Amino acid sequence: MNTQTLEQMKQLRFYGMHRAFSETLQAGSVQYTNDELIAHLIQSEWDDRYNRKIERLTKAAKFRYKAIIENINYDLGRNIDKNQIQRFANCDFIKNEDNILITGSTGVGKSYIASAIGYQACTLGYRVMYFNTNKLFTKMKTAKADGSYLKEINRLEKQDLLILDDFGLKTLDSANRHIFMEIIEDRHGKRSTIIASQLPTEAWHQIIGEQTIADAILDRLVHSAHRINLKGESMRKKLKKNH
Repeated sequence: MNTQTLEQMKQLRFYGMHRAFSETLQAGSVQYTNDELIAHLIQSEWDDRYNRKIERLTKAAKFRYKAIIENINYDLGRNIDKNQIQRFANCDFIKNEDNILITGSTGVGKSYIASAIGYQACTLGYRVMYFNTNKLFTKMKTAKADGSYLKEINRLEKQDLLILDDFGLKTLDSANRHIFMEIIEDRHGKRSTIIASQLPTEAWHQIIGEQTIADAILDRLVHSAHRINLKGESMRKKLKKNH
């Protein structure tokens, strides 16, 4: 009977329950009352599904770094408010459809912090996508050429959190400017966006170009956003010194 039950669990894809029940059948395992056994099997199945969901979400996000909130370095010279980061870890900013802007010179850890917040969002069940901004623009231009642009735009719009890294490395041309405007417009007041850039937000107007569009984008993106302005020396240089 137990063999048949285990096989049925497999067929029903109750993998967590299957593993837990297999373990309880092994000699010398913990003895459970009926109520305890049912609770143990249900909890094991819930844990398994939760872990697989996080795995799916983090895989789909395609983060640049495997980054976690607990490993963020709060050295005094970095200008990071630990309380602020911990508030972001609750992901209330996603519930409130707020944006986060992370600025600072190269190597100070902008991408790591953005990825850590994104990974935390995945653990709470939010859909997240991470992109290098220039690569995203290239992808969207290709999508326009092959007819899949609307599908890609809709996919971006559905993400609870969109992370755009390395924004502002190149001045936007007309096509990229309109793509960027469409992405931000679609998400404004509905979804959250994190943008990481080496340039201070005051310089973004010039990077976007064409005053009317730049005004419209920055009005939706910047004015009510949370800010992290990182300082200090490059973390990559620091790591090299320590090795």
